[in-house]
Amino acid sequence: MTDDTHWVFGYGSLIYKVDFPFLDRERANITGWARRFWQGSHDHRGTPDAPGRVLTLVSAPGHLCRGMAYRISHSVFEHLDYREKNGYRRVEMPMTLEDRGESVQGTVYVADEEYPAYLGGDSDAALAAHIAESHGPSGSNADYLLNLAEALRDLGENDEHVFALERELLLLRAS
Repeated sequence: MTDDTHWVFGYGSLIYKVDFPFLDRERANITGWARRFWQGSHDHRGTPDAPGRVLTLVSAPGHLCRGMAYRISHSVFEHLDYREKNGYRRVEMPMTLEDRGESVQGTVYVADEEYPAYLGGDSDAALAAHIAESHGPSGSNADYLLNLAEALRDLGENDEHVFALERELLLLRAS
């Protein structure tokens, strides 16, 4: 890899909504982190008055989080920083490129309770109800959850948090 490229790990919408140029794309994982719908979305899947819920990562020792890694030119960070602007910060960490079995250093966008947009956890039923009601400039919050669940299945990832919320959301839609 040359000095002007960098790996970025996607664990949410960066898995299925790739609206940026990349040089390589590979299945990847990080350890010690779990995805959670604990971040408020005032700018994509909700509004300032009614934020939706999107993913962030939380510390989870021993946990393996699978997603996609993209090798990008540094200039792509301008787009990604804007896309992930609502309370996310860049964190550098090792990730494993699964097809190569190679560990590389890369960037992950993470939001935590220090940020005003952070909403924290709740029951699966409450989270799903919140997601079912939220809409923003990027569309329905429910679509974000359903698209993510489908993308994770395509990766062979069994994420209990995401799939539990999907089940709750589908139950709400059926009632």
